[in-house]
Amino acid sequence: MNLQTVVHNIPPLYDSESRVLLLGSIPSPKSREAGFFYAHPQNRFWRVLSAVLDEELPATTDEKCAMCLRHHIALWDTIARCDIAGASDTSIKNAVPNDIGRLLHETKITRIFATGDKSAQLYRRLVEPQIHIPITQLPSTSPANAAWSLARLIDAYRVIL
Repeated sequence: MNLQTVVHNIPPLYDSESRVLLLGSIPSPKSREAGFFYAHPQNRFWRVLSAVLDEELPATTDEKCAMCLRHHIALWDTIARCDIAGASDTSIKNAVPNDIGRLLHETKITRIFATGDKSAQLYRRLVEPQIHIPITQLPSTSPANAAWSLARLIDAYRVIL
């Protein structure tokens, strides 16, 4: 397994009115390249979120940001730096968490959701002991999670409302 050290390069999306935080693990190579969350064209995150929020599918980064902020949703990732093979969450080693506590102090966030197993696992181990807000684990919208249909993902994500 060829691990490379990745440093998170996308700032959190939030404003002072954010109430819900959706946390991925760390941006994929496609997301790092695009400079925004869930940028891989096969990732179903934006299709799921727009359906849950009853919004049209946003096409641009600006539209994605506006949709999230309109609904008081913040986006970030659990990990600030780690060693990883490509986009494989299961390969993550030496994870260092983002400063999620700072984000909470600047917002009205009271509910936190993980968009996959690894994010939830690392949050519980590295972040929750400091900030004492439990995380709710949601299924991954990654194309690697083919067992979950788009309809099932949408239904699972309704809990964020």
